[in-house]
Amino acid sequence: MIKTTQEFLQIDQVREGIIILKNKAMRGILMVSSLNFALKSDEEQKAIIYQFQNFLNSLDFSLEILIQSRKLNITGYIEKLKKLEMAQENELLKIQTTEYRKFVESLVEGGAIMNKTFFVIVPYTIWEARGESSLKGGIFKKPKIPTLTEELFQRCKTQLWQRMQFVALGLRRCGSKAVPLTTPEIIELFWALYHPKEAEVGYYPEFPPELTGGIL
Repeated sequence: MIKTTQEFLQIDQVREGIIILKNKAMRGILMVSSLNFALKSDEEQKAIIYQFQNFLNSLDFSLEILIQSRKLNITGYIEKLKKLEMAQENELLKIQTTEYRKFVESLVEGGAIMNKTFFVIVPYTIWEARGESSLKGGIFKKPKIPTLTEELFQRCKTQLWQRMQFVALGLRRCGSKAVPLTTPEIIELFWALYHPKEAEVGYYPEFPPELTGGIL
């Protein structure tokens, strides 16, 4: 029997901007702005490194950093330039538009233009909310998957959001902005990971309300 992709994923639900795994652990995702470190002065670079070091030392939980590289598709931009070129009545401006379009096309042909997006994944577990250890019962014994009640979910969600706010504040001190992904944005992120070619050309499927509302 052929298994679906969802059977291989550890994700059970995406609810209220929170990823719930099959073992009922939770994850929140922050999208982080980039920082042009190379253009900073020596003093600014040292200050950023110092702030980032302090940020890492202040953490009492683990983080995961995800860097997504994707080819930047500018087909639409090229087509727009062609339309402007054809509609241009001034001969000099038309020539300049043509030369600019050819320059952009040659730039793209010379090598793929990559767009990088940065994410920070923040974890939280039910065992932390209960003050227990996930290794309860021994390291060789598979932990029992706890029941996630509505009350427990809201309590864990509050704790996870506090962690995410703490991380966002620490990154802001380093010069980067961080915003949490919503449920539709999280679903689109995972969809793009498994459909990179479609995502590169800007195609995203329409998700039904029951999907974006909670269950993945």
